Amino acid sequence: MTTTLITNIRSLVTNDPALGDGPLGLVENAALVLDGETVAWAGPAAQAPAADHRVDAGGRAVLPGFVDSHSHLVFAGDRTAEFNARMSGQPYKAGGIRTTVAATRAATDAELSANVARFMREALRQGTTTFETKSGYGLTVEDEARALRIAAEHTDEVTYLGAHIVSPDHADDPAAYVDLVTGPMLDACAPYARWVDVFCEKGAFDGDQARAVLTAGMAKGLLPRIHANQLSYGPGVQLAVELDAASADHCTHLTDADVDALASGNTVATLLPGAEFSTRAAWPDARRLLDAGVTVALSTDCNPGSSFTSSVPFCVALAVRDMGMTPDEAVWSATAGGAAALRRTDVGRLAPGARADLTVLDAPSHVHLAYRPGVPLVAEVWRRGVRVV
Repeated sequence: MTTTLITNIRSLVTNDPALGDGPLGLVENAALVLDGETVAWAGPAAQAPAADHRVDAGGRAVLPGFVDSHSHLVFAGDRTAEFNARMSGQPYKAGGIRTTVAATRAATDAELSANVARFMREALRQGTTTFETKSGYGLTVEDEARALRIAAEHTDEVTYLGAHIVSPDHADDPAAYVDLVTGPMLDACAPYARWVDVFCEKGAFDGDQARAVLTAGMAKGLLPRIHANQLSYGPGVQLAVELDAASADHCTHLTDADVDALASGNTVATLLPGAEFSTRAAWPDARRLLDAGVTVALSTDCNPGSSFTSSVPFCVALAVRDMGMTPDEAVWSATAGGAAALRRTDVGRLAPGARADLTVLDAPSHVHLAYRPGVPLVAEVWRRGVRVV
């Protein structure tokens, strides 16, 4: 195994306060030493140890690869017509998922796998090195299981979301669909997944149904996460904290009790500004959460209906502009925060022992991600110690 010294880094985000300034552990005029797939050393360039190979970063900024802890990539078709109608004045509703369900069921395995690969390549070019993705567009035992099998071919972070909406096949009997999701569907899907999720929302699943789905998944060894409080106030966040879910995702409509619960528990609040951008909905109040001491993650929610973006830099810019986050907070949330939402310690940071996943910006500082929105600033991406972009 050989070592690589990356030097002439103008600013290095380590996310380790022991290595540099502030929560980002920021080091100016820095260097990194990679030993195979991991980081061996990080600090000032003047103190860098020798290595087998040397790479000049050209005075650019380096930060951990983005950790996208919430996406829906196993699907076919798109919902251009729905988006066009929404931008023309029609409100967003959860039921639009049915359009994607029909297209996904009709697609072949090869088509679905090619779509996942395409979106992951697209995200990788924008600095995302760790991906979570879900099922949820099949809603039959066979289609949910194949979605997870396909997802597992592309990432280790796979989430069973049979409870995305009530299947159109069970529209007149939601209780029977919950029985399916917690019984035969779960049995078929659990071998391919790490996580279990549920869309706890009006038009999807209520608190009791969500509890049944999550506890059944937990009994099968899956870890819980939850779509919570996106379109309205509801029980999702409180349920997430009660069950020690890794993440409550969306968190747009929160009571003071919801914020207090998140602040007192281990559940990460994952904010998904692409959804608010694409639905013209109210923005989550990140400042309120951060000031209360809640751990916040930022992710894309990439899906064909409500947030068809794979760009974490775009979400960082939105969070800074419209959700009250500072550039430092947004970058931390898109890296270390995403790792926390997946309960990972090996990614989202650039410190000794961490996986050597890093993004090199064609800019001197991470602040440029918000300062220059929409500009393709990612110059290089390294994954497991190898340059892949």
